[in-house]
Amino acid sequence: MKHLRLTFSALFAMAVSMQTLAQRENILINQDWNFRFSHQVDKNSSRRVDLPHTWNAQDALSGKPDYKRGIGNYDKKLFIRSEWKGKRLFLRFEGANCVSNVFINGKQIGEHRGGYGAFIFEITDKVNYGKDNTVLVRVNNGEQLDVMPLVGDFNFYGGIYRDVHLLVTEDICISPLDYASPGVYLFQQHVGEKQAAVLARINLSNGTEHPRQATLRLQVKEGDKVVYQADKKVTVAPHTSVQPEEMSFTLLNPRLWNGREDPFMYQTVITLVKDGKEIDKVEQPLGLRYYATDADRGFFLNGKHLPLHGVCRHQEWAEVGNALRPMHHEEDTRLMLEMGVNAIRLAHYPQATYMYDLMDRNGIVTWAEIPFVGPGGYADKGFVDQPSFRENGKEQLKEMIRQHFNHPSICFWGLFNELKENGDNPLEYIKELNVLAHQEDPTRPTTSASNQGGAINFITDNIAWNRYDGWYGATPATLASWLDKTHQAHPEIKIAISEYGAGASIYHQQDSLVQTSPGSWWHPENWQTEYHIQNWKIISERPYVWGSFVWNMFDFGAAHRTEGDRPGINDKGLVTHDRKVKKDAFYFYKANWNPEPMVYIAGRRSVNRVKPVTEVQIFSNCAEVTLKVNGQIIKKMQPDGVKVCIFKDIRLKKGENNIEVSAKNGKRVITDACCWIL
Repeated sequence: MKHLRLTFSALFAMAVSMQTLAQRENILINQDWNFRFSHQVDKNSSRRVDLPHTWNAQDALSGKPDYKRGIGNYDKKLFIRSEWKGKRLFLRFEGANCVSNVFINGKQIGEHRGGYGAFIFEITDKVNYGKDNTVLVRVNNGEQLDVMPLVGDFNFYGGIYRDVHLLVTEDICISPLDYASPGVYLFQQHVGEKQAAVLARINLSNGTEHPRQATLRLQVKEGDKVVYQADKKVTVAPHTSVQPEEMSFTLLNPRLWNGREDPFMYQTVITLVKDGKEIDKVEQPLGLRYYATDADRGFFLNGKHLPLHGVCRHQEWAEVGNALRPMHHEEDTRLMLEMGVNAIRLAHYPQATYMYDLMDRNGIVTWAEIPFVGPGGYADKGFVDQPSFRENGKEQLKEMIRQHFNHPSICFWGLFNELKENGDNPLEYIKELNVLAHQEDPTRPTTSASNQGGAINFITDNIAWNRYDGWYGATPATLASWLDKTHQAHPEIKIAISEYGAGASIYHQQDSLVQTSPGSWWHPENWQTEYHIQNWKIISERPYVWGSFVWNMFDFGAAHRTEGDRPGINDKGLVTHDRKVKKDAFYFYKANWNPEPMVYIAGRRSVNRVKPVTEVQIFSNCAEVTLKVNGQIIKKMQPDGVKVCIFKDIRLKKGENNIEVSAKNGKRVITDACCWIL
């Protein structure tokens, strides 16, 4: 009897263990990698690193234009548990720049060409079970004429700079093999206030030699409450990587994803059930919304006009380059929310899935784009007319759309940035990309960022221009005349401003307002401030501009640049590279875009004054601002249409001058203060 009880207990424990292991396992394998460059052939040359990692965090960010571009080798021991035999194993890389070759136990299992998308390889039959296995990844960030991007005004950091996962599934599963996507696509076929019709396309995979039957279960949840559920019996063909199955559903009186006002999302849970047990599960967000751009009236979300107050963002920070962790994405998002941003262009390439998640959760309308980048004001070209390059761009476009299909924040697919028609003309290829984008996703419009005239501006559903009136020559006033002329000449096209900006160093201060030379070593902060005031006045007065995107939210690395306060930095950010200092222009936009009451003294860092009679510039969204100098009330003023007060002819005394401003918000008094020395 004792023997029987022990047998029953052992069987029960085994059954519980099998049920636990039946669910998909997602194991992060970022720790304990060894890294060396390919030229370091000494066996003892490796050093331990953790992922995310880039080898260019020091040289590129120090302004070294010939920073290391070549092959880096990453290897680690990966123990494969015996109980995983009979299951399926996958290695999923969220991003490595830019060509990656993966080896298991010394044998190559695959190559991925592109630095900004996820990729995956099945290793089920490549590993030894119950033993350590060697994973080697050779990553090459050298220049490749058949991999986008060819050029760019940013750093091409090398390395495995995003997370790496080991996925363990049952022999049939929801397939991760369709361009490393979640395997679930939620097509919003019709969305309105009264009902939403959605088609779920679910990819299944069978790693065995026999047809396998199972039940596909689709649930839509609002928090813990199931608001819709349906089952479908399926038979998955043998040796199938991707077998699409479709399930349609309708939700009545849906709660919509409504931008920053209400970024509500349902959760769609797709479960694969066999013999009464859940063997795989994937969850995806479902943010129901409808939107449109109008050539005369701009952007509309869920039937209501929504001016898009946007910024652009590169995926990199001081000291770490592009090897960002969740805290970096979270801090960037926090700063954007503080400023009042409701739209973002994630330039010039697909960024981390977690960043798109944050945009979903916080209601920020998003423009996602492939790295089809032209030279801007630099040499070389962004397009080479050869079959391998054209194919790579299409692969990267499919990769971006399939991996990020379900993010409700993404409202635009971007196809190019600053291309030129001379030489190899990308015109016909852009048309092919546009057709492909609509084939992949018929629910979202395309857009592009141009910096010239020509036929390439009339391909995508929307078009935007990179304009730097008042920085790279001309004055801000030329933006107004250009916009009006373009809209009058082509009233049918939907126009946005994809980039506008000016450089600024927080260390470059002056109490005179003088337009500087962009290529010089002098980038005074007050000219950036004036540039943005004048440009925003022009943009905000033109409702036909469907969106505008400041270049850039943050300073970023560009090793070839020799300007500003140090080489290697593009200082057009509204926040410094280390995210520690918000420039004056940040507060100008905060006053205009964030309704939370505020008051701010511009020019505060210009402490040492030359002029005894000066101006005091204040940004505030309150009704009235009071200025005090050295304890004396000087004047009260109402902000103008762009939330600016300029107190003129303010006389300073020799020595320290205490500048104070205050504004009332109901019973609350908001203040700001600084000290200037004459």
